[in-house]
Amino acid sequence: MPRAEPQPNLGAWALLVVLGLNLRPILASVSPLLADIREATGMGFQTAALLTTLPVICMGLVALLSNRLNALGEHRGIGLGLGLIASACLARLLCGQAGPLLATALLGGAGVALIQVLLPGVIKRRFEGRVALAMGVYSASLMGGGGLAALFSPLLAHHFQHWQVGLGLWLVPALLALLLWLARPLPSPAPAVPGRATGLLRQRRAWLLAVYFGLVNCGYMSMVAWLPAYYQQLGWSPTRSGSLLAFMTIFQVLAALTMPALAQRSIDRRPLLSVSLIAQALGFAGLIWAPVELFALWVALIGFGLGACFALSLILTLDHRADPREAGQLAAFVQGVGFLINAVSPWLSGWLRELTGGFAASWLVLLVGVLLMLGLTRVFSPVSYRPLAKSMVKQATNW
Repeated sequence: MPRAEPQPNLGAWALLVVLGLNLRPILASVSPLLADIREATGMGFQTAALLTTLPVICMGLVALLSNRLNALGEHRGIGLGLGLIASACLARLLCGQAGPLLATALLGGAGVALIQVLLPGVIKRRFEGRVALAMGVYSASLMGGGGLAALFSPLLAHHFQHWQVGLGLWLVPALLALLLWLARPLPSPAPAVPGRATGLLRQRRAWLLAVYFGLVNCGYMSMVAWLPAYYQQLGWSPTRSGSLLAFMTIFQVLAALTMPALAQRSIDRRPLLSVSLIAQALGFAGLIWAPVELFALWVALIGFGLGACFALSLILTLDHRADPREAGQLAAFVQGVGFLINAVSPWLSGWLRELTGGFAASWLVLLVGVLLMLGLTRVFSPVSYRPLAKSMVKQATNW
């Protein structure tokens, strides 16, 4: 019989925050410095988009291969992930050519992926009874790390007169997190369940959740990659445009904390998901038709919608399995496919930017995708997935 997990204390919550803070600087530090990076390396818009796309592809592939990584274990796997992030940041500090920069995108993406694959199952087990709140704290810290990177990367680059410093100094928090993790790992070993497999590739609901997760969160990758560039095209400075991502992050964090807390009161996630998607839709529409006049409102709405959708879509996924190990496997699959979908978003936006000379077409594509997902949200009635939480074999047929 598996031993009961102790109730999470302040140290467990703090470690969850520290881990989350290190998962987005590898992405968000690039965009505010993109003009300097392109000038120094000669990258075009589509190639530069790979600095955001490649880590996300890596996140997806590693998540899909998560069953093959079980031998690592949670302690070693998360430690290795932090080590890879730190290594990528160090390489960015030392290298200034296009090829090595793209390699750091893969290296850092692999590190982020390892942590993202392992943490949902850890949260399901270690924070039993508070899963929605813990997912909110994790999501908020993840997004907060991205906002801090977007805010401070251009400031650091300006202070040290070199864009590489703005990318590379995120080595410091990664090393700090690694030391804290080695001193006090969050999880205990996951209980082994020999000979059981979820067969997720054959489950329609698993694929539906994965596609849904990918499309409701696509906007984040495009915002991280291109929002500062969009406003720089409108005449803003790199520092001011980078601060927009930090401003967006405030509302992401607010949503990631408040919406999961509200989700604790109901088993039906659809109303909150619908509100979150409507917020995104209004924000993308505003970027198209009134980007300057009410820019703060549009960015706030997008941030709130994205922050809520990330946390709520993962909570929805974890709802589908009662067993923490099975929930972790399903979350890994959903994130794997979902991040591969996300990876297309910044590349597509870069391609549309080169094709049309602006970003309005990109925001329109995101707007249409959000409206489609708003319609799809209705299928996630608790009646359709509560039986799945009791059995690995039975697959709900009513969507």
